[in-house]
Amino acid sequence: MRIVFMGTPEFALQPLLALLAAGHDIAGVFTQPDRPKGRGGKVQMSPVKELALSRGIPVFQPLKIRKDGLDDLRALMPTLCVTAAFGQILSQEVLDVPALGTVNVHASLLPRHRGSAPVPWAILMDEPVTGVTTMLTDKGIDTGDMLLRAETPITEDDTAGTVLTRLSVIGASLLVETVARLERGDCPREPQDETRMTYDPKLEKEMGKLDFAEGTRRCLCRVRAMDPWPCAFAPLREGVLKVWKAAPCPLWTKAEPGLVLVADAQHGLVIATGDGAMELLEIQAPNARRMIARAFLLGHTIEAGKPLCEVTL
Repeated sequence: MRIVFMGTPEFALQPLLALLAAGHDIAGVFTQPDRPKGRGGKVQMSPVKELALSRGIPVFQPLKIRKDGLDDLRALMPTLCVTAAFGQILSQEVLDVPALGTVNVHASLLPRHRGSAPVPWAILMDEPVTGVTTMLTDKGIDTGDMLLRAETPITEDDTAGTVLTRLSVIGASLLVETVARLERGDCPREPQDETRMTYDPKLEKEMGKLDFAEGTRRCLCRVRAMDPWPCAFAPLREGVLKVWKAAPCPLWTKAEPGLVLVADAQHGLVIATGDGAMELLEIQAPNARRMIARAFLLGHTIEAGKPLCEVTL
């Protein structure tokens, strides 16, 4: 089948590779424009662009496909368009181009978790299961009819990053099956139940801020949900302490949430929460590298008995 693929981050790589492996004709790839990243602000290509160029696939990077990419899309004459974390809303004019429509690979079990950050929100809400849904795109945001779905558990060790990596592989397989069944004409199609719909806002840096009064479980979910971005953090006098990994601790005598209960290399860095305590296992101090908290405490002093927000590293 002649397909135009639209995607940008690493999540979209496996779906694109799967379409190529299945022998489909990828007529072109649309991806977000190159943008500066990192502290140095170096302009970088998206992962999808790098893959497409390595396979000799034409790449298009319109700022807004509905305005400056429509003519290029029409010229490619695709039978089907496929999107996977593309990062742009498609207008009806764009959706009208492919004869069979546009299939989206969405990283949730629709109709739950519509929006651009379904995996972090599923972890933040402490859900035991998530998955991938292939759907026919319409003018709404993740509102189109569902085609196929696949589930995966969210384990206690999962972060948003690990789940997204797993869903990329699951979604790739599901996409190939979806396209094959669309070709055969036997692909199921089911409208979404709007009474079960949830829509999640996009991630913002401030969402990583830990509120220890929320309780241990809620804080642990935030740590896992915000990894790899924007990363959970606790404000300090000289900046923020990023928290990459944490674990629950046995109940202590009730203390003010955010109070440093223990801070030494032998016993770790333990902080009081609204219903107990948690140990910060892997941290990143301001202007420092990421490291194990107990190793950090070998060379730095954090005073126990003070609120974490008042300590000086």
